[in-house]
Amino acid sequence: MGSVPALSTIDVTAIVEPAPAKINLALHVRRRREDGYHEIETLFAFLRDGDLLTVADADSDSFAVIGPYAAALAGEGTNLVMAARDAFARAFGAIAPLAITLDKRLPVASGIGGGSADAAALLRVLARRHGVTLDDPRLLDCAASLGADIPACLLGRAAFGTGIGTDLQATESLVDTPVLLVNPGVAVSTAAVFRAWNGSDLGPLGGADPLAAARAGRNDLEPAALALAPVIGIVLSALAAAPGVLLSRMSGSGATCFALFEDRQACAAAATALRAAHPDWWQLESTLA
Repeated sequence: MGSVPALSTIDVTAIVEPAPAKINLALHVRRRREDGYHEIETLFAFLRDGDLLTVADADSDSFAVIGPYAAALAGEGTNLVMAARDAFARAFGAIAPLAITLDKRLPVASGIGGGSADAAALLRVLARRHGVTLDDPRLLDCAASLGADIPACLLGRAAFGTGIGTDLQATESLVDTPVLLVNPGVAVSTAAVFRAWNGSDLGPLGGADPLAAARAGRNDLEPAALALAPVIGIVLSALAAAPGVLLSRMSGSGATCFALFEDRQACAAAATALRAAHPDWWQLESTLA
């Protein structure tokens, strides 16, 4: 097979692309598949805040990580951002050299899709530069090949996810809901949490209304994560006790937990109280996109 011709690019000096934090409002693990993935039913939601990716034309390729959590990625082999660049080039043709800077603001290995969101952000940038629509099947295949969360992160808005999380049905009803993320400073391995899952299918995620479905649902990985990092239970208790909470739960495989609030005042008050009680905990106050 011959080489794929290089795509023409739009002359762009620099693009700053948000890589918003992802949360799972509910996460039902149904079974482990023979290929090692798990069949899940989940409700993804995305914040308006997270990491930032800056992409600029350059004479040669470069990749730099800055920000408060840059050190956590030091010495990492292949970052998902660069894997996304390479996957896009394989699908669509050679890419002109780029200087890519990742401002790492989200904790690493924290259940809020940081690496997946970063990779999805680069895919969105490359798609715009090369005239590729976000629903192009080749782009969706790129995203899925990089990780089960990345198609949802590429979409970047609330959606029900089934299969391994890549079959998505978008929903708009949660936009602008105030949300508080809290991480007690513990990194939890997704693989370790899934290995510790007890294998029990506790039933589907039901309901058409997203908030009602989430509140009636659960996170099946929570018991396994609590066994690995008991401090998660302290975070969950603190969030559940905050006035004005609509829903509080652990996100993904942990250790980050979240609370949705009735209004921004309640969210801000909870953030202030938790900061005073646990100044060493990371938190992010935002709204859902």
